[in-house]
Amino acid sequence: MSSLKQRFGSLVAAHRKRVGWTQRRLAEAVDLSDDTIARIEVGARGVSFGTIEKLAAALGVDPAELFTTELPGGALERRAAGDLAAKIANVKSEDVPWLTGIVEAALKPKR
Repeated sequence: MSSLKQRFGSLVAAHRKRVGWTQRRLAEAVDLSDDTIARIEVGARGVSFGTIEKLAAALGVDPAELFTTELPGGALERRAAGDLAAKIANVKSEDVPWLTGIVEAALKPKR
């Protein structure tokens, strides 16, 4: 079983990659060095509660999501759907029919 620091670091790395950021980009967002982010991600460095809060905010997750993927009720999946809904909410009304067609095509069962 991996240590808590290793699990935490792996989840930080996974969330960083999910948002498409480099270690440098995350380091800049939370005011840490690239080396510190690298050491966190491999479990070689622990972090304070303040840093956990900064990392979670930068990555757009609840701090608990940096410790486990087993959150009740599918919180990780809901966050992805919520992010998509937020993007859709900003679509111009004249683009709604076009976007509806795209979504319908994407959700059509494959044969």
